[in-house]
Amino acid sequence: MTLPFHLAIPVKSLEPCRTFYRDILLCEEGRSDTHWVDFNFFGHQLVLHQKDNVAPQRISNPVDGHHVPVPHFGVVLSWEAWTDLSERLQAINTIFTIEPTIRFKGQIGEQATMFFNDPEGNALEFKAFKDIGQLFAQ
Repeated sequence: MTLPFHLAIPVKSLEPCRTFYRDILLCEEGRSDTHWVDFNFFGHQLVLHQKDNVAPQRISNPVDGHHVPVPHFGVVLSWEAWTDLSERLQAINTIFTIEPTIRFKGQIGEQATMFFNDPEGNALEFKAFKDIGQLFAQ
């Protein structure tokens, strides 16, 4: 049985991030206080903590012809859920760091991926594998 992960991230301004995760990514809001809020992040627990003077790192790593932002976080979705999310994000004119694309086509690990930032500049990746059995394939 796989249990959910827990990730806590700092944000300078809680309300724009709360709106983004709740209304754009459609994450259900859980418990909260004046300086933090929990979300059901696709079955996992994401906590936003308001902190002054937060500056996300802006570095990248070259992967398959793209500059992948590091650090980043996200989830692996089903192919259908990924397609639905990418279409919805494109329809609302999301600015992508890496546009929705298929990587490693026809190879081990073929995957759909897209990168974009939350309002604080935290990089998010959503991906789906053509064959989920290849998630950890070498």
